[in-house]
Amino acid sequence: MLYYLFEFLEKNYQFPGASVFQFITFRAALAIILSLLFSTIFGKRIIVALQKKQVGESVRDLGLEGQLEKAGTPTMGGIIIILATLIPVLLLAKLDNIYVVMLIVTMLWMGAVGFTDDYIKVFKKDKAGLSGKFKVMGQVGLGLFVGAIMYFHPGITIKTEKINPIYETELITQNSPREFNVEEQSLKTTIPFVKNNEFDYSNLITWMGDDYAKYAWLVFIPIVIFIVTAVSNGANLTDGIDGLAAGSSAIIVFALAIFAFISGNIVFSDYLNVMFIPRLGEMVVFIAAFVGALIGFLWYNTYPAQVFMGDTGSLTIGGVIAVIAVAVRKELLIPLLCGIFFAESLSVIIQVTYFKYTRKKYGEGRRIFLMSPLHHHYQKKGYHESKIVTRFWIVGIFLAILSIVTLKLR
Repeated sequence: MLYYLFEFLEKNYQFPGASVFQFITFRAALAIILSLLFSTIFGKRIIVALQKKQVGESVRDLGLEGQLEKAGTPTMGGIIIILATLIPVLLLAKLDNIYVVMLIVTMLWMGAVGFTDDYIKVFKKDKAGLSGKFKVMGQVGLGLFVGAIMYFHPGITIKTEKINPIYETELITQNSPREFNVEEQSLKTTIPFVKNNEFDYSNLITWMGDDYAKYAWLVFIPIVIFIVTAVSNGANLTDGIDGLAAGSSAIIVFALAIFAFISGNIVFSDYLNVMFIPRLGEMVVFIAAFVGALIGFLWYNTYPAQVFMGDTGSLTIGGVIAVIAVAVRKELLIPLLCGIFFAESLSVIIQVTYFKYTRKKYGEGRRIFLMSPLHHHYQKKGYHESKIVTRFWIVGIFLAILSIVTLKLR
């Protein structure tokens, strides 16, 4: 809204300083400041309101140190993250940008799914919450929406450099360092750690013939559905001890902000020889607000937590991260960049699979980890949760740096 106001003032009245709102970097900086202020100042009021509504967490006794002390801590704190993100975005972003619209829908969509789950747990006193199949339906529905937008929307394009057919290198002209083709809709993505690092999803079906290229969406959309479901569940599993999910997510989202800024800027994408995606840069304003909201939420979520994000927050965080990764064409980096989520999910899969296998083979189930997800394994080993969270953050920072390095490490 403010963007359009100052654009009007600049265009019609040459209002001093109004043109600064045309810069993505300025609006992104303002977005992160506003989201931090909202989440820290108004976050306390939201926590008090949740306490008055007796929106307390019911805790199962899993034999973990300090666990029962958390009973009654307000949950549904994901509301703070959602509001602290959306308010700066509505004020500062271009609301006609398809990437911004897609992320707003994602946040509201997954927020509604998570809120429904928390509502059933808290107010209906049903510890199981929303049925698993309905959660999956929500995730699949979002994946279907995002996949369809990415494939069919005319505003989702890439711009490739012209190639000199003689030398098979970028065509450099006298007047411009690079010459680009016109924008085109494409299913190309980036493969990390390889030299020719672009892969086209349509290749998964065109091997049967070029005529099948128009059916590439039958392959692409299910892949997007899988990514959205996997990452949102990974974030949900990571949300088990104070500050772990919010802190790890802030690191991941900050790295994605760098990818979005570079890929959406023709100068930097040219310099680093990465895919240029028109209009993607506007998404940096949303991502900046999201980072600010996550960091601000940590003010109240670090040990000992005054509020839990609940599924309202964790499912939303995972869904937004997945959609950003798909939009910046870095979804194949998710196992590395979201390594914490990946390890948490993998620990659960390994634990459950091995337990079922040994129960079938030996008559009793055996476990590889003392408890899953992985952070509970370290709690069982006697580590304090603050130490676990800090070390997971350090690992997350290392993985984020390694992911950023892939821009040039080929």
